Amino acid sequence: MSERADRAKSLFFEGYNCAQSVIGAFADLYDLDFDTAMRISDGFGGGMGRMRLTCGAVSAMAMITGLELSSGKPKDSGNRTDVYAKVREMAEAFEKKNGSIICRELLGNALPKDNSSRPEDRTAEYYKKRPCHECVYDCACIIEEYLLKT
Repeated sequence: MSERADRAKSLFFEGYNCAQSVIGAFADLYDLDFDTAMRISDGFGGGMGRMRLTCGAVSAMAMITGLELSSGKPKDSGNRTDVYAKVREMAEAFEKKNGSIICRELLGNALPKDNSSRPEDRTAEYYKKRPCHECVYDCACIIEEYLLKT
């Protein structure tokens, strides 16, 4: 569908986590150098630190929304309301397509219970049992549709 969505998926297959993959596909639009984008988004992978909470790709989608829409001013509650509303709208679009925005729910029964913070090795089996590459693709498409449409 889109070059940026394809880039996000490609980054995931290169070994970047879900959050990094989405941020990396759009970093250039916000003068955010790639290395900084990867470092700042690293902790959001695996549903934030591999706790399987909010999907890292969805978290990255929220970060991109802030970069696109936020004034960054602490007392600009009108702007913050707009940012929050857009984040909710986009998360709802993702949830409608994927059934959830929660990492553990998106992964379903594909993974055994694991409380470790250690990421799994990226193998063919790893990629086969996860929907993550589709989640990063979907988030990139949503960003383009909801934030960047001309």
